[in-house]
Amino acid sequence: MQEVVITGYLRTAQSRCRPNDPGRDWLHALRADELLAKVLPELVKRSGVKPEEIDDFIVGCATGVGEQWTYGGRNPLFLANLPETIAAKFVDQQCGSAMAGIHIGYMEIATGNADVVMIGGMEHMTRVPMGGTTKDRGLAGYNLSLFLDPKYKHWDMMTSVNMGLTAEKLLVKSGLTKADMDAWAVRSHQLAAKAQAEGFFADEILPIEAPQADGSVMTVVKDQAVRGETTLEDLAKLKPAFKKDGQVTAGVSSPLNAAGTGLMLMSKRMAKEKGLKPLATIRAIGFVGVDPTIMGHGPVPASLKALKMLGMKPSDIDYWEINEAFAIVALSCIKELGLNPDTVNVMGGGLAIGHPLGATGNRLVGTLARILNQKGARWGCANACVGGGQGVATIIEREDY
Repeated sequence: MQEVVITGYLRTAQSRCRPNDPGRDWLHALRADELLAKVLPELVKRSGVKPEEIDDFIVGCATGVGEQWTYGGRNPLFLANLPETIAAKFVDQQCGSAMAGIHIGYMEIATGNADVVMIGGMEHMTRVPMGGTTKDRGLAGYNLSLFLDPKYKHWDMMTSVNMGLTAEKLLVKSGLTKADMDAWAVRSHQLAAKAQAEGFFADEILPIEAPQADGSVMTVVKDQAVRGETTLEDLAKLKPAFKKDGQVTAGVSSPLNAAGTGLMLMSKRMAKEKGLKPLATIRAIGFVGVDPTIMGHGPVPASLKALKMLGMKPSDIDYWEINEAFAIVALSCIKELGLNPDTVNVMGGGLAIGHPLGATGNRLVGTLARILNQKGARWGCANACVGGGQGVATIIEREDY
């Protein structure tokens, strides 16, 4: 088995999507594949490889329809003017799509079937919103028989497809409170704002020139949804977002976002031959299925599966990136795995930075690798819950060890 390293990571800033008011989204004029196509050539340049050395390109997206249809992963390559000799694949594992791409690329290289695999992730939730409707099919992308046919009642798809309702159910299961969620959301925004101010994200964000609604052009260099001024008092005023008697509000839920993200994987042998110093080595992966009505539980068994591969315990991990699809997902994971909260999402999380669905997996792993290098730490675990009842996790080790 070949060792697999990360030699590059780059993304656009993540805008704040507004499907009903597109002009307020800094990236509203650019398609998701256009955003990704801007990232890819620069990622190749920074990763120490020649374009023709890339064996495979795997792109993740949660809603690969309409303008986000990738033609088997080929469209972003063509838009980026990369060689036609690069094979391509499209992956949909909903919120885990880009991380699923990392897992596939990791296995391709580990088994000796590739030396260089580039992972893309993209999503534009203004231009291709969740739960869009069509006249003849109702909720776009959903198999209505699963909602309406009594023989599928066991799966309770009316709950599982509404992520907010799954968060409400996880909250009850966890025994945590609305106050816990509000406090975590404030922390997320404050840490992300601090990281922005100190320039942490600058090295992973590619500036993008984007037309604005007023006719001007903005150079987008920071994540739009970060609000460092968020307070507990602000969050306490918000009403339940998903059910009348609920406790999950918009403030403790990830916003809608747009972004393109990229990660470069390489065999350690090739990296050494090229004299490259990788960001990190991928040591284990985990992927599981769980009850779709509490999909936010998925990161726990996924992380435990990856840890088991290495004979490790949760306490052996120095830093965690837990996707904050909802505050309760991170909080529940911390509680169930017995984690020190001070090791989790130390640069802020998805509540502030954003969660552009299929693009998020690259950001989690890439940002985590950069944190390990900044902190001089050894082990990191990135994980995410996945709509439909799944969990994904990736454990990485800083290359200096």
